[in-house]
Amino acid sequence: MTTIYVTHPRYPEHDFPQHPEHAGRIRAVWRRLDAAGLTSRMNAVTATPATDDMLLAVHAQGYLRLLERLSAQQRTVLLDADTYATPTSYEIARLAAGGVVRAVDAVLRGDANNGLAVVRPPGHHAVPQSGMGFCLLSNIAIAARYAQQQHGVERILIVDYDVHHGNGTEAAFYDDSTVLFVSTHQFPLYPGTGTLHDVGSGPATGFTVNVPIPGGHSDGSYAAIFEHIIWPLAERFAPQLVLVSAGYDGHWADPLAGMRLSLAGYDHLARELLNIAERLCDGKIDFVIEGGYNLDVLSYGVGNLAHVLLGDPEVDDPLGPPDDGRAEPDIASLIAQVRTIHNLPSVSGDAP
Repeated sequence: MTTIYVTHPRYPEHDFPQHPEHAGRIRAVWRRLDAAGLTSRMNAVTATPATDDMLLAVHAQGYLRLLERLSAQQRTVLLDADTYATPTSYEIARLAAGGVVRAVDAVLRGDANNGLAVVRPPGHHAVPQSGMGFCLLSNIAIAARYAQQQHGVERILIVDYDVHHGNGTEAAFYDDSTVLFVSTHQFPLYPGTGTLHDVGSGPATGFTVNVPIPGGHSDGSYAAIFEHIIWPLAERFAPQLVLVSAGYDGHWADPLAGMRLSLAGYDHLARELLNIAERLCDGKIDFVIEGGYNLDVLSYGVGNLAHVLLGDPEVDDPLGPPDDGRAEPDIASLIAQVRTIHNLPSVSGDAP
């Protein structure tokens, strides 16, 4: 397989060393990809900045002007309690969004089978009118709009398996039936959105699918969710492109959340999504890096993702499964609720 790998050497310029989303995250990923010999096996290209038209397809002009004004500040400022901007952050955020666009463009042009966008700052919390949750621009939403406007793609599946709800991506497409947005996330947890009954509006009702999972769930629960929810939704929707917000903060060793996934469990999710793309849309899929705040987990997770996209069977999981003796909580009732809300037929094991 040919995998396009998009990143940019300037991404570390967006940095606040005491912050969880710091430049060391992407440096750790780069080191891991190089050490495993993966960088040289992918078609590595440098991100180019998203244009104004690309950004305005998702974000309000007033918000973009605010980011421009902040660029003139000679200091780091906070947009909110969680989200910072340095004098170069708007430039770097445009390179992040543009990197995802470049990965999508290559896959849709047939220059690559699939894509990996290792970008930052992350994007899935950025709503049209503002940044939030470490995110400045809605990277994956910007790329999805580009795919629609420049390539005529009519149906896009976005799957967000970051541990936090992708509220920004959801906001961009909440009333749009051309995008099926599915988010698996810990609930309750920041940003506090993404309930079962947030399902889209108007003619797009049913095209937003939230799977709010209580803390403590692990590989088995996520595998069941993918089998019984994401697979049948994808088959019914028949996407022409799959985009993935890949966060690794649901791992048991991550400091910011309370899920118990392992790296092997994450590998299974990636392989399932690749299988979905191969079955339904000729393998057209791009993975976009979002959260993950344990550097070992993040770097090995992205390395495993590169193996998946390259067709390798390898899974590197030096941390192993959680060693706390806790049993996997029951997930059947939640799966049954989601299937009922979204008119999927009942399956064996569904709660009555």
